[in-house]
Amino acid sequence: MHQFITQKLSQYQPRTLIADLQTPAAVLVAITDDKHNPEVILTRRAQHLPTHKGQIAFPGGKADPDDADLVATALREAYEEVALKPEAVAVVGKMGQVLSRQGFVVTPVIGVVPTSVVNQLMPNLGELDRIFTVPLRFFVDTKPQMDALPLAKGVKQVPSFYYDEYRIWGMTAFILAEFVNLVYDARIDLYTQQKDA
Repeated sequence: MHQFITQKLSQYQPRTLIADLQTPAAVLVAITDDKHNPEVILTRRAQHLPTHKGQIAFPGGKADPDDADLVATALREAYEEVALKPEAVAVVGKMGQVLSRQGFVVTPVIGVVPTSVVNQLMPNLGELDRIFTVPLRFFVDTKPQMDALPLAKGVKQVPSFYYDEYRIWGMTAFILAEFVNLVYDARIDLYTQQKDA
């Protein structure tokens, strides 16, 4: 899995956003190393939070002045939020930056983790109330509902995926769509303006 994703990302030039007044942040897109059924690790934000409560997200957050770089930010945040040890993550690359509605320039960091670590993860209940995984195949095979929401230059719409009781939407769904488009040729169209029905 590590080699497969690395090969797919090797020719990819991640999108860089120029936003001087924005705050840098990073998320960890952690993929399990099961070559037959790789899964992505996701979280659900706690209901008591003032913003984004109940939303599905990757582990991540804003850069700290002590972070060496944005990869370090993603790994630190993943450890703080879900107890994923940095040494368990094989970082394989980055996806294009995304501008959040809260003023963050978010860099998605792609990492491969042993499947066995999933059962060892623990949510930081101050921020999350759930950790779960979704097979990548689900995002490749499922036709998402599309919502008009510009998150990056040229992007006209963002998918919503419904998996079990979860609605995966917004920036998280956009990053997942870009990832499966690149790695699995999923062909989820993010650049065509939705037509009103």
